[in-house]
Amino acid sequence: MGILDEDIERVREASDIVALVTEHLQLKRVGSRWTGLCPFHTEKSPSFSVNAEQGLYYCFGCGAKGDVITFVREIEHLDFAGAVERLAGRAGITLRYTTGGEGERRSKKAELVLTMEAAVAWYHERLLSSPDAAEARKYLRGRGLDGDIVRQYRIGWAPDDWDLLVRNIGIGFDRLEAVNLAILNKRNRRQDVFRNRILFPIFDSQGDPVAFGGRVLPGGEGPKYRNSSETPIYAKSKVLYGLNWAKGAIVEADEAIVCEGYTDVIGMARVGLGRAVAPCGTALTEDHVRLLTRFGKRIVLAFDADAAGENAAARFYEWEGKYEVDVRVAALPPGQDPGDLAQSDPDALRRAVEESVPFLRFRFDRALADQDLASPEGKARAADRVLPVIAEHPDEIVRDEYVMDLADRLHLDPDRLRGRLKVGARREVEVVERVAAPSAASGRELEALRLLIHRRAEIVDRLDATLFADPAAREAYTLLVDSPSIQDAAMAAELSTQDLLFRLAQEEATEGPTAVDVAALLVKDALGRMSGEVRRTDDIARMHEINGLMDRIQVPDVDVTVVDKALELLRDHGRGSTDERGESGE
Repeated sequence: MGILDEDIERVREASDIVALVTEHLQLKRVGSRWTGLCPFHTEKSPSFSVNAEQGLYYCFGCGAKGDVITFVREIEHLDFAGAVERLAGRAGITLRYTTGGEGERRSKKAELVLTMEAAVAWYHERLLSSPDAAEARKYLRGRGLDGDIVRQYRIGWAPDDWDLLVRNIGIGFDRLEAVNLAILNKRNRRQDVFRNRILFPIFDSQGDPVAFGGRVLPGGEGPKYRNSSETPIYAKSKVLYGLNWAKGAIVEADEAIVCEGYTDVIGMARVGLGRAVAPCGTALTEDHVRLLTRFGKRIVLAFDADAAGENAAARFYEWEGKYEVDVRVAALPPGQDPGDLAQSDPDALRRAVEESVPFLRFRFDRALADQDLASPEGKARAADRVLPVIAEHPDEIVRDEYVMDLADRLHLDPDRLRGRLKVGARREVEVVERVAAPSAASGRELEALRLLIHRRAEIVDRLDATLFADPAAREAYTLLVDSPSIQDAAMAAELSTQDLLFRLAQEEATEGPTAVDVAALLVKDALGRMSGEVRRTDDIARMHEINGLMDRIQVPDVDVTVVDKALELLRDHGRGSTDERGESGE
């Protein structure tokens, strides 16, 4: 279901990727490519490459990749269909949808958003004017949330009634149920989901209402907060409360403040810190971070980061490296949250954000706090407490700086502390190297794939899957041969293969060996692997045949008849191996 494939292809073909990208960044022509500073990460030297002929882009710095549709999705924060529709509008193309497909789904989504909008208005008016909301209004005023703020954030009140919303809003039960505003209870009776709670409407980054966060009044029954469950228009891990209001301020400051709750976000805005957001009843996720880094490159945590650090340090450091984001911590006074501090001491709240420190510095200082540094035993305990915190950081230089700082605080030789970190640091480096390692494909395999992408006719008939030892390279070859375009091949690939394809699409085939030479060398490599397999079978005749062919394949003076004969031998061997595995049941 969705937009017809041929219409998607028409949109791709009608969209000039260079013209589109240059609306967002400057591009300079270099050979047959266009290059510029990547819009998806901070850099000083251009590593973002656009292949106009293939309609693809790839960043050699951060690995961002895709086609014109992907670019619009990432830049404008749209889903796939939304990006296609945006491009279709630019190109004057009328899209067709499959029966019961995306057109209906998107119409249904719009209907659900309208349902939420009606509920926001209904609950908001209830808070402003209903007698049963008097206690809620009193509570909000006590928290510094007066009528102007209530109207600005469209805060509402869910009355203590079983089904008042269901009976009075004038919307069908199925629609209310679809957005988690109503349920059928155990008695098969229609019932409101939110009762006797102050409601904070949650909007997506585009400003559409998608969910509610409900806070019970002090002394009320049930958990303090009750949040909407996930619906077709709401995914907790991808929505941040307040981002619809804060994104402009985040861009201006290049910084987002992440709080714990709804009133914290409002409190931050009250003291002039309008760049605050909050997760909606969940921990900060990678999707949240990815979303925030589209607007700013610094994230200040304004919640109990000391407790979060126990479990979240590895994730924070990973995100810092992956998205080139600076994660910092605002050291709030113990026991104070931003919502309370905005009312009791706004200067202290602003100061905590302005004086935020790197995540590791915050945890380092907290780990050292209240430690006895006067005695040898106290120093040893302090080192045992702080060194594991330092060891969590993946960067060796950063770790060593903090080790020297700790040594200075403890009046110890830094080398005595470095020894305790040595094993842990080595393991971290090994992990980073494994993650960052490029494809294990040989240079010849990569060159063959480049030729297949850029000069397909010269080499396609001289290749076979058996020539590729690396699984990713083999998958890339198969997809390139079987798919109508490189875009289709990339979209069908596993992530590692997809990255390989996008990168190769931006790299020219070298001016060195010809296509015939490259194919011949791959055949010779494959014969070498086959030789090792045959040697274990004591098939002397086959060994002589393989060795004879290998000796006769000479580059650059390639005898194509010999190469073709060798390729056929390799194919037969591959089919035989497959048959044997099938018969043995493997």
